Amino acid sequence: MKSKKTVNISLVGNPNTGKTSLFNQLTGLTQKVGNYPGITVDKKQGTCKLGAKETAIITDLPGTYSINPTSLDESIVLETLLDSDHENYPDIVVVVAEVENIKRNLLLFTQVKDLKIPTLLVVNMADQMDRKGISINIEALKTILNTEIVLVSARKREGIETLKEALLRYETFDTTPLQSISDKIDKAYFEKIKSRLKGFSTYKSWLLITQKNPVSFISEASRTIIESFKKEQQQVKKYQHKETIYRYQYINEILKKTYFIDRSKAKDLRSNLDRILTHKVFGYVIFTAILFVMFQSVFNWASVPMDSIDLSFSNLSEWAKKMLPQGVISNLITEGIIPGIGGIVIFIPQIAILFLFVSILEETGYMSRVVFLMDKIMRRYGMSGKSVIPLISGTACAIPAIMATRNIVGWKDRLITILVTPFTTCSARLPVYAIIIALIIPDNRILGLFSLQGLVLMALYILGFASALISAFLLNKFLKVDGKTFFIVEMPNYKLPSLKNIAFDVFEKTKAFVLGAGKIILAISIVLWFLASNGGEDFKNASQIVVDKSTSQNLTPQELEGEIAAFKLEKSYIGRMGKIIEPVIAPLGYDWKIGVALISSFAAREVFVGALSTIYSVGSDDEGTIKQRMAAEINPITKEKRFNFPAGMSLLVFYAFAMQCMGTLAIVKRETKSWKWPILQLVGMGALAYLTAFITFVILK
Repeated sequence: MKSKKTVNISLVGNPNTGKTSLFNQLTGLTQKVGNYPGITVDKKQGTCKLGAKETAIITDLPGTYSINPTSLDESIVLETLLDSDHENYPDIVVVVAEVENIKRNLLLFTQVKDLKIPTLLVVNMADQMDRKGISINIEALKTILNTEIVLVSARKREGIETLKEALLRYETFDTTPLQSISDKIDKAYFEKIKSRLKGFSTYKSWLLITQKNPVSFISEASRTIIESFKKEQQQVKKYQHKETIYRYQYINEILKKTYFIDRSKAKDLRSNLDRILTHKVFGYVIFTAILFVMFQSVFNWASVPMDSIDLSFSNLSEWAKKMLPQGVISNLITEGIIPGIGGIVIFIPQIAILFLFVSILEETGYMSRVVFLMDKIMRRYGMSGKSVIPLISGTACAIPAIMATRNIVGWKDRLITILVTPFTTCSARLPVYAIIIALIIPDNRILGLFSLQGLVLMALYILGFASALISAFLLNKFLKVDGKTFFIVEMPNYKLPSLKNIAFDVFEKTKAFVLGAGKIILAISIVLWFLASNGGEDFKNASQIVVDKSTSQNLTPQELEGEIAAFKLEKSYIGRMGKIIEPVIAPLGYDWKIGVALISSFAAREVFVGALSTIYSVGSDDEGTIKQRMAAEINPITKEKRFNFPAGMSLLVFYAFAMQCMGTLAIVKRETKSWKWPILQLVGMGALAYLTAFITFVILK
């Protein structure tokens, strides 16, 4: 080891090799999320103790099948491994392979090895070898590849210490390239590259030429030379194809001597399970059944903790009113901050349950079967099978889901996926759906087993997904954008989910949602409280005005206080603003209070509940939870409940279609490099939401 105590390690590998599980085992909870240098893509980094004094900074690079880039994710891997002057340039690269697909995994390994960076090959899922009838002559493979190789099982934490010991010896690793690929392809062509591009090895120069987008770290002179080679596109593609063929020929020769499979010894259920789970009929039935169980659980399992949280925040607000001295700060805390935060914390159980199911599906390997199942359907609507991943990811949040479209090769497919992903029901919609469904749908059981509320929630998720497909179909017909794509999906082994990985995933995603939403809700709650607690002359003289009007009504003191509070809220700044927009939203069955919550939720959808919680709390002495206050709200014209079935269904439909997320609009602009597409989304989805909500209210009224 050098005197330096910190080692930069980059993890690379094909998708579904267990790279992230290995990363989690090495780093534990010492992880952080940042951005790759010069590229607005999230990366995961963590620290790991290798020895008594040595610490490693481990970077988990995006999964890729090769470092010949066809998508932005693969470009990140290439740029990270080529920029030797960057402070995070790896001292060693760990290539993660897995026992059953080692042939394909070794293509990426041979490319990395030829970059002359110290490289270590990790063969993951070693615990599966006996069950699969697989044996590997590791010593022979080490000798042929001239590389350190470690067998591990990240899921069972086997081989992790051996891996750490090997990483400590990285300076002794041989960095000689495996073979001279360039001589086999066209020696004269690569000699020409070597003579013109100075400061790079021949293979690094070749990778710079194959890069679709120019990298950020090269000089203008080198960029000009690279662009001159890129002009010969047919030749570059031809030589890339030859490189892949020669590498696989080399890999095949190696594996003949070192890698053996005896199917007669295999005890594998994978093939039988795949025949069922990817069946053209039963596959869809099973997937629908899983969704059914998921949404039933979201309501059934979460009802008790949600009621407890709702009651706790209501009691906390009442306790604070009694304990704190009367004044502006007290009102801010009891009428603004506590109800606003309570309006989002209440939904933690449902959001955690949703993330729990998604994490289990991913951990077991079933999610890849869903992607395979949906490919044929997606192609009919102008997208590829890879579009399923962003659409499914959109059930958590549209922002990372849109970023996940970077692994879609064709620009048209990618653009369509970006535009329709916000239709997928995200976790930010869940608080709105949950509170409205609880108000308008009775907590009945169908056949004594199935929750009616859970069925409605599932229907809303299906509506969002169906809307995405229909929109994609129309965009594919009318969008004049060139682009082509191909579909590759990894079918990983089935495995028992790691409780540690699931717990960490659910905790991190739930925390990110709550903290991200909490900041917005807290800020908006304070603004709404201020606007609802102040006003003009009528607001200041509310008590006298209401008393003068009510002299002939014989109101009790409590009723009089209620009338004054309602009058002050209506004459406050927020009340006047709400009255301005009320004529626009009245045809949908909404009043000015709902209108203010709608406008506020353009920052983020989940703000809707927090905003109503704050509005109903200002100036109110009524005890009760936010759900109880919303249920008690009366339409002064019809004398019916404000949140009745027609108005509630109208709200559900509005939120199913409306593009109410500034963060999503910003990420769409960043990904498409134009304001044209986010504006199209905002206007198009907004118009669709208004029209469908209006039709729903009119039909059900």
